Amino acid sequence: MTKQNGRTTTKRFRTEPASVRPMIYQIRIEGHLDDQWTGWFGGMTITLEENGDTLLTGPVVDQAALFGLLKKVRDLGLPLVWLNRIETCTPEKSSKSSVKEK
Repeated sequence: MTKQNGRTTTKRFRTEPASVRPMIYQIRIEGHLDDQWTGWFGGMTITLEENGDTLLTGPVVDQAALFGLLKKVRDLGLPLVWLNRIETCTPEKSSKSSVKEK
């Protein structure tokens, strides 16, 4: 808070809208997804882990998009193992959909 012209004001931090700064998320689910699901999880890289899990990684523009992805995981009936926000997406980190095996 600061005093200005005899008034107490609260500084508000201005942030860019989430759509300007997508975040990179990783979503680990139990079970393997095959190539047919790549398009359904648009913009996410699908990595098949040796332990039988699938790791979805990619930019998510906002909380609504994140909940949309989680809804898709739920709709598949695959258990969610964990969700992790990695970092803010930069132009050079934008990804294309793909399937990788580890």
